[in-house]
Amino acid sequence: MNLIIFSGPPSSGKTSVILKTIAAFKNRNIKVGVVKFDCLYTDDDIAYEKAGIPVKKGLSGALCPDHFFASNIEEVVNWGNQEKLDLLITESAGLCNRCSPYLKEMKGVCVIDNLSGINTPKKIGPMLKSADYVVITKGDIVSQAEREVFASCVSSVNPRAVIMHVNGLTGQGAYELGSLLYDENQDIQSVQGMQLRFPMPSALCSYCLGETRIGEAYQMGNIKKIDLKVDKP
Repeated sequence: MNLIIFSGPPSSGKTSVILKTIAAFKNRNIKVGVVKFDCLYTDDDIAYEKAGIPVKKGLSGALCPDHFFASNIEEVVNWGNQEKLDLLITESAGLCNRCSPYLKEMKGVCVIDNLSGINTPKKIGPMLKSADYVVITKGDIVSQAEREVFASCVSSVNPRAVIMHVNGLTGQGAYELGSLLYDENQDIQSVQGMQLRFPMPSALCSYCLGETRIGEAYQMGNIKKIDLKVDKP
């Protein structure tokens, strides 16, 4: 079984890209399943079910969704093998710009959209910087010049990634993406012992642990203060 890990900012078009890519896989008789990781709510699993795709979802709640991913990916892979999938795709919520769900041995795809702004690639962090493939969406509603500038900004952050433009509505580019992602020689039975590409921050402060009161007297653990000193003339 192949394992491919998708991540990206909210509303960047991850689910649409995955659905179109899976449609291309079905024409090749490749059985694909999806596990959706999110924080508080998602109904993307309904879209997968309507397309006849085996799907499971997990909501992290108060936890960082990428930490939640790392704590559950072994069980997710076991599920994929039980379903006799040829390809398992995980879709991460992408809510924490400090974390990245990619594993060193597995292909990682970051989905980002043209409308997010040219400085967004610099803000996303390891989710973009450590991806093997960067899929840029919503190119149909910006100019060619804007697409080129945005792709250049992405390349400056992650120069080794393969950058592709995929239309989540029409599916243009999805077949090509699928051709790059699927490896007939890969057979993942377990991810036990594999490593994350990027160590996730695990610093805890009082508010991580449920504190609600404001004030220095209630702040413990990993605390960082903004520098508000006034420069002397």
